[in-house]
Amino acid sequence: MKQDMIVILDLGSTENTVLARQIRALGVYSEIHPHDITVEELHALDNVKGVILNGGENRVVNGVPVEIDAALYSCGYPIISVDYPSSQCQKRFSALPTDEELKAFVFDECEAEANWNMPNFIEDQVELIRKQVGDKKVLLALSGGVDSSVVAAMLIKAIGQQLVCVHVNHGLMRKNESESVVEVFRNQLHANLIYVDATERFLGKLEGVADPEQKRKIIGGEFIRVFEEEARKLSGIDFLGQGTIYPDIIESGTKTAKMVKSHHNVGGLPEDLQFELVEPLKQLFKDEVRACGIELGLPAEMVYRQPFPGPGLGVRCLGAITRDRLEAVRESDAILREEFARVGLDKKVWQYFTVVPDFKSVGMRNHARSFEYTVIIRAINTIDAMNASIERIDWDVLQVITDRILAEVKNVNRVCYDMSPKPPATIEFE
Repeated sequence: MKQDMIVILDLGSTENTVLARQIRALGVYSEIHPHDITVEELHALDNVKGVILNGGENRVVNGVPVEIDAALYSCGYPIISVDYPSSQCQKRFSALPTDEELKAFVFDECEAEANWNMPNFIEDQVELIRKQVGDKKVLLALSGGVDSSVVAAMLIKAIGQQLVCVHVNHGLMRKNESESVVEVFRNQLHANLIYVDATERFLGKLEGVADPEQKRKIIGGEFIRVFEEEARKLSGIDFLGQGTIYPDIIESGTKTAKMVKSHHNVGGLPEDLQFELVEPLKQLFKDEVRACGIELGLPAEMVYRQPFPGPGLGVRCLGAITRDRLEAVRESDAILREEFARVGLDKKVWQYFTVVPDFKSVGMRNHARSFEYTVIIRAINTIDAMNASIERIDWDVLQVITDRILAEVKNVNRVCYDMSPKPPATIEFE
C-alpha cells in the first residue's frame, strides 16, 4: 500500500534528516525536497499529506535569502514552518517541534496514517521493481556490504532469476566474507550469482604501490574493469541495480548546503554499458536498510556487519601491500570481531578494526630476537562520521585480544590501541 508522506522543504536547515527521522519514527513516511519545488512537482508526489518549511543557518545563499514559491501556500496542504519567517503558515516554530507537537500536526492536521513500516515498504518496492523491469534482466555488483546485499535480496524477491549478481573477490576482503556471500546468495537464496576470484590480478596491480590515493584508484579502477568484462559476457541486460541510500543523496549536496561528499555507488561505470538504474533503497536511512534486510530474511551477521571501505583491507595494510601483512590484517581483524562479539561490544561500538603499518620492531619469540610487525586496534563511536570518539575498552578484554593476536597471527610481535579521536585523526588510517 502507498504510504502517506510529509514533505520537508529544505530552506537552509542543518537538521533536515533529524526532522525526517523524527517523522518516520511516528510511523509516517517523510522526504526532503529542495526549497524551490513547484506546486506541480509537489502535487506529482504520491500521497502528500502536509508540508514543513525547514529553515536554518544556511537560508542565505550568496547574500540572498531563499524563499519558497508563494503559490505553495494555497496548494491545499497543511503547512507549518520551522525557523523560517512566514506569516502564512498555520503554525511557526523557532526550533524543531517536539514529538507531541509533530504528532498534532501529522495526525490531527494532516490526517496522515501511520503506515510507514518495512512490510509495506517492501511490498511497494517489489511492485515498482516488477513494473520497471518487466521481463528484462538486472545486473548487480554484489560486494557483500549491507547496501548491496539488501538490494540483492529485494531484487531476488521481486524478479528472481532475472537478477544477475557479480561478486568480485579482489583479495582484500575480510576473513570468510566472499565465502559468506556465496553461501547466502547462491546456496540459500538461490541467486543467479557469478563469482570472480581476481585476487592475483589485484595484488599484482598493487605491488609496490604505497600512496593511499594511488591504491584507491587502482582498486576502484580495476574493479570497474573486472565488472565490465563480466558484464560484456552477458546479453539481454538493460538494468543496473545500485545500493544508493537516502544519505547518499542528501550528502551529495542540496541547493542550500555544501556537498559533504559525492557518492558513486558503482564507481564510474563505462558510459557504453547504457544501463537504466534500479535503486530500491534510495528512500531509506542506514538503520532502515538494516531493518529491511532482516525483514527480507538476510542473516543478522550480514545485515549488521561493520562499515567497510570500498578498497577493503587495502587501506588497512598501510603503505605498499605485502601478502604477509595483508594476512596479518585479515587474521587480527577476525580475532577482534570475534572477541567484541563475545563480550557484546559488537552491538555497542560503531566501528572497530585493525591495521598493520609498513614497519617492523624488535621483539622476543621462542627465546630469540624477532623482527616483526605491529597490529594497531581502532574502535570508535560516532553519529555522523564527521566526529568520532574513542571507545574505552575494558583492560581485561584488550588483554585477551592482545594475547590471541600475538599467539595466532604470524609475523606480529606487538599490539597497540589507537587513542586518537576525529578530529584531528580520521576514522581510517589511509
